[in-house]
Amino acid sequence: MSNFDLIIIGGGPGGYVAAIRGAQLGLSVACIEKESALGGTCLRIGCIPSKALLESSELYSEAKHGFDKHGFKVGEVTLDLPTMLKRKTDVVSQMTKGIDFLLKKNKVTRLLGHGRLLGNGQVEVSSADGKTETVSAKHIILATGSKPAVLPGIELDGQIVGTSTEALAYDTVPQHLVVIGAGYIGLELGSVWQRLGAKVTVVEYMDRIAPGMDRELADEAQKIFAKQGIEFRLKHKVLSAKAENGKGVVVCEGQEPIIADKVLVAVGRVPNTENLGLDIAGVATDQRGRVEVNDRFATNVPGIYAIGDVIKGPMLAHKAEEEGMACAEFIAGKHGHVDYNSIPGVCYTHPEIGSVGQTEEQLIEAKIEYRKGVFPFKANGRAHALAQIEGKVKILADKKTDRILGVHILGPRAGDLIAEAAVAIAFKASAEDLAMASHAHPTLAEVIKEAALAVDGRAIHI
Repeated sequence: MSNFDLIIIGGGPGGYVAAIRGAQLGLSVACIEKESALGGTCLRIGCIPSKALLESSELYSEAKHGFDKHGFKVGEVTLDLPTMLKRKTDVVSQMTKGIDFLLKKNKVTRLLGHGRLLGNGQVEVSSADGKTETVSAKHIILATGSKPAVLPGIELDGQIVGTSTEALAYDTVPQHLVVIGAGYIGLELGSVWQRLGAKVTVVEYMDRIAPGMDRELADEAQKIFAKQGIEFRLKHKVLSAKAENGKGVVVCEGQEPIIADKVLVAVGRVPNTENLGLDIAGVATDQRGRVEVNDRFATNVPGIYAIGDVIKGPMLAHKAEEEGMACAEFIAGKHGHVDYNSIPGVCYTHPEIGSVGQTEEQLIEAKIEYRKGVFPFKANGRAHALAQIEGKVKILADKKTDRILGVHILGPRAGDLIAEAAVAIAFKASAEDLAMASHAHPTLAEVIKEAALAVDGRAIHI
């Protein structure tokens, strides 16, 4: 039986980062992953392929509808969906091979198969051909990620009614796509297929889109997406969704059934702990099925740790990466640290939405006094040059100390701009700190500076 210092079950963002960091710190490391391609859900059927399709579909939409305003005309623009999907697949393939190279470079042993805890530091690895082997380690990290959640009454058939996995690979553009859930995944993939020509209807149980996002920006984003052609049906409780006579039928409480060509179920994700051996090893979970850990990612069982989507917190790839780094450092006797307040979230719609820190609603609920600075992209020169002037930056700062508590961006390249805000919050900067820092002109980042100035009522360009 092979023995290692550290075994990681799961080769996604949290798992492979933990493996590399553990190896850097001198540990002998094995990474167990049942899929032949590394990178987990994020890389194979999540973050990376969806962003590839978002970029391609945005360019397609711009070529059809946006080139005229720049002063040039093209002939009829047609869609070659197979080529678009192939590009997505090629991007994923290149990235997964890159991770495989990184594990080899850092001398991490790759074990192909399903990992299951046996207790006493042992893990069974079952390969697709039915063979099994047992490996052991003093330390084991669970990094098995998550899978799509499904509501009662929804019948997935993988063809007409499916999850994000299927929505990344429709072989034709559906005439009508119903998206159940107005979170990031639903908004992003709904945007992709709307740009490519589908009628998109988003059905959401709550009275708003993007639950958890700052409400002011979410409401503005909804108006923008509606102008783009996405239909929103809010406060709709889905009772059932199933394939019937070659169509998807979605039934909502008190409403006529919605008939569609495809139904995308995007109602969140749940921890992927099936057949992981948690009961055998005695690992405790909470009421939502998440593995319980302390502030060093240790479970109740000595030597077993958990990170990423299988524990509490936002199900984000970069959150899992930070936890993987910190967990490996704790195991190696080093200091690990994750600042959860400075972990950003991004929705890659058009315009993008970036958020870090607390929302205005959270501050009100916590009875924290704050000041707010808001500045629109329509007052920014670079935004006009890009012909992307929708949205704004919103900065929330403590009323007494001026410390930045939250930053929320709806606008062009918000996913990149939010990094400055994340660093500012991590370093406990004040709004004045951002306001005093020089920002190159003309850039979109100037909107952040102006929003910081607006906290104190002294924005210049509005």
